[in-house]
Amino acid sequence: MSRFDYAFGARLIAPQRTRFRLWAPDRQQVAIEIDGRPPLVMTPLEGGWFACEADCGAGARYRFRVSDDLVVPDPASRAQAGDVHDASIVCDPDAYQWKHTDWSGRPWHETVLYELHVGALGGFSAVARQLPALAELGITAIELMPVADFPGPRNWGYDGVLPYAPDAAYGTPEELKALIDDAHGLNMSVFLDVVYNHFGPDGNYLGSYASAFFRDDIHTPWGQAIDFRRPQVRDFFTENALYWLAEFRFDGLRFDAVHAITEKDWLAEMAQRVRERIAPPRHAHLVLENDDNCAQLLARTPQRLFDAQWNDDLHHALHVLLTGEREGYYADYVTQMDEKLARGLVEGFIFQGEPSPFRGGAARGEPSAQLPPTAFVAFLQNHDQVGNRAFGERLNTLADPAALRAASAMLLLSPQIPLLFMGEEIGASQPFLYFTSHLTPQLADAVRKGRRQEFARFAHFSDAATRERIPDPNAEQTFLDSIPRAEDATAQAWRAWVKALLAIRREHIVPRLQDAHALGADLLGKAAIKARWRMGDGTVLMIAFNLHEAPVPVALDSLADGRGGRILFETEGVPDALLRGELPGHAFIAVLEPAT
Repeated sequence: MSRFDYAFGARLIAPQRTRFRLWAPDRQQVAIEIDGRPPLVMTPLEGGWFACEADCGAGARYRFRVSDDLVVPDPASRAQAGDVHDASIVCDPDAYQWKHTDWSGRPWHETVLYELHVGALGGFSAVARQLPALAELGITAIELMPVADFPGPRNWGYDGVLPYAPDAAYGTPEELKALIDDAHGLNMSVFLDVVYNHFGPDGNYLGSYASAFFRDDIHTPWGQAIDFRRPQVRDFFTENALYWLAEFRFDGLRFDAVHAITEKDWLAEMAQRVRERIAPPRHAHLVLENDDNCAQLLARTPQRLFDAQWNDDLHHALHVLLTGEREGYYADYVTQMDEKLARGLVEGFIFQGEPSPFRGGAARGEPSAQLPPTAFVAFLQNHDQVGNRAFGERLNTLADPAALRAASAMLLLSPQIPLLFMGEEIGASQPFLYFTSHLTPQLADAVRKGRRQEFARFAHFSDAATRERIPDPNAEQTFLDSIPRAEDATAQAWRAWVKALLAIRREHIVPRLQDAHALGADLLGKAAIKARWRMGDGTVLMIAFNLHEAPVPVALDSLADGRGGRILFETEGVPDALLRGELPGHAFIAVLEPAT
């Protein structure tokens, strides 16, 4: 995409001349203040726009004066001179010299995702130094939690207020591009988590000069809903998606909580525009987080809009089986838990229009059995499912280690696209906590109290003294405690386990994933399931696992329907147990059956 197409932000039109644009429909006059120069009144244009050109180049710092007592950063700032309240910086999109200009990406079915928090791993340059080890492990794509500018030096990223500006705490735009470039040189893709459903509570000035950006009649868990009925708002976020994909050469985007976006048609419109501008042979992968379980957005015909959705349903069913937890949204997966897990494994969504007790009996989801397994991203852990716990516990502190290993094998050798959360590959025991660094004591106090009050509805936190133990999100120690570390033989053993499984996936499963479809699943016993998929080359992938501690009776021939096949992987003790006619507790086996 040409940089001349962006409607928002500062754009270099010559080495020492820049065009500035701002949508400020609430204002009659706007001036731009460039450091070291007198203010320049901008020209009002139709539709609430203001524009001007100035003799300044890359590195110039500027702000918009929208009233006598308020100057604001550019909402489409490409970089900030400090933090969210400070001046914006004019950037040259061509300043970075790409090394791997012929990179066109990797096909979606080859994806093995590794979700990471850039700050917890030390910034853009530090993440780049860890890429060779991740590539050697078998990871084919890293996914960055949001990097858009947020207040202070520490944040999950979901409090971002300047969606176009990489946060300076992580590094410069050029360092982010270098990270992506290095990944491409290792044959790795890079995804970015983007947040288009809300702005953070500190540093968002849009309401002071463009109140039409928001709706007064609809509120989200984070405040006023963004008004996607307005073309300027739709363009702001569509251009942002194109900006990351085109200028930074990200290979894909993960769209956070799109169920909170009121105008669902914008999602299809945005995806269509992305497909038109980032066209083959370039790969651009679009992935949803969507509590609505909208299968239509994942349809493969006539043109694919979105490649996949995070499969929260499958995670929740697995979590209930592994931990026994039943509160909150896990309550939806307690009854018929084995049947629900089997459905999530072979059909993707568990809720496909059925009533959700957690949501007051409201129907949730659409039929999804027609979708390929690669339309779903499967995981045992991610930032949400770990970090939204009061104490940020990882699964290896909650589940039986042997059961967790069997579930991990199931994750990495099933046809859905697997995702690992940073530290999971080494069995990290450090928590991943919710952390912030809000700049005002009032907001920091409100977030701390709100965080603790949020858990009051859970039985374990009914006591106020227990809630006081929940870590303070704004404390630096909370962030430091969330950094994964590998220090013992357990970490080495986990890494070797993951590497071996991913090697099997790469050799035997990935080449057959295109056009794969589920054949069905059978219950073998409590927490024990057999599932089969017809792969693209006609072979059949069969997996069977038992997450319960007790063995279940099973005939060896029945696992491969009497036709035999090649055992791709089995956990310790499975061969002897199968000869005795049982699948042992906490066990897993994968078999590739011959084509019929």
